[in-house]
Amino acid sequence: MTTTENTKTAATPTPAAHALTVELTPTQIRGLKLAKDGDLFPQEAKKWTHLNAAVTYARNDRFKERPQKIKFLTTTTLNELREYGLLRILNEDVPAEESAHGITMAGKMWLLKNK
Repeated sequence: MTTTENTKTAATPTPAAHALTVELTPTQIRGLKLAKDGDLFPQEAKKWTHLNAAVTYARNDRFKERPQKIKFLTTTTLNELREYGLLRILNEDVPAEESAHGITMAGKMWLLKNK
């Protein structure tokens, strides 16, 4: 008697596994890479960036100091990445609009796998 039906198991995908199969827009990818560089904090005008971010100057420019703009992420993109499970709230006691956000392991894996 062979019973192959008993050896099959129903595998339901976990949220982290679902996050690896998500297709992201270029804006979302830039936001995820920004979160990989450091935690994101709320700024004015519904933007998110690193804590104490400031305009920097390129070191390798020997003729003229050219300012490098501050990279930021919008609240909409941040919410989309959080829904996919690629970002997480760092402080659960504070509302999501005021709390810092960090990248999850699923977000790091997505970057390794796709970009």
